[in-house]
Amino acid sequence: MSITDTTSSLSMNDILANSSVKSSSSSADGIAAATNSATGKQALGKDAFLQLLVTQLKNQNPLEPQDNGAFVAQLAQFSSLEGITTLNDTVSGIAGNYNSSQALQASSLVGRSVVAQTDTAVVDTSKSFNGTAVVPASTNPVTIKITDTDGKVVRTIDLGSQQAGNASFIWDGKNDAGEVATAGTYKFTATATYDSQATSLVTYLPATVNSVTISQTGGELMLNLAGLGSVALSKVQTIGI
Repeated sequence: MSITDTTSSLSMNDILANSSVKSSSSSADGIAAATNSATGKQALGKDAFLQLLVTQLKNQNPLEPQDNGAFVAQLAQFSSLEGITTLNDTVSGIAGNYNSSQALQASSLVGRSVVAQTDTAVVDTSKSFNGTAVVPASTNPVTIKITDTDGKVVRTIDLGSQQAGNASFIWDGKNDAGEVATAGTYKFTATATYDSQATSLVTYLPATVNSVTISQTGGELMLNLAGLGSVALSKVQTIGI
């Protein structure tokens, strides 16, 4: 009795082709699974990137292994990603140190006297008050008018001819009648004449720092002056004791 094998034979090429298809399919499935496991819905980080790279190597086609050039390129990308992550951590640390330094600087200013760019000041009329007007060019005359909260002119100080620069003035706390004015908030208006036109001048006046506001977004430090409101640190000319 003879037995006939009716099963069609498979060539080695067919076996290898089927193996390649299965390997490619499992590789794709493995990488997809690793991607979902490592990243979820979050941004790709260096740990997830490395996990994907290892999964790709484990599931690569044995007949068509990872190209050396592509592998080196992926390692270079990983190194770049790790470097950027380290740089971000360093910058974050520097920003934190800057905020701490700014807070320390702020605490040292509370209660101190500063000279800031403003036209209003809280004046103790029992003693002399010093201020400065910025003169952009030589002129004659420079006048300081001091008004109270009601807008009434309390005192007019004539500084006469002034050269370009800072023109200092002193108010003894008395009104034009020679009487001591009431202590409180006063406005100082400095004017000079240029081409027959009265021009307002910038004034720097002393004030006391009550508190300091630190920006949470990296903005400028703000000084809260007693009775005057806030002024930027860049507007401060002098910090006293």
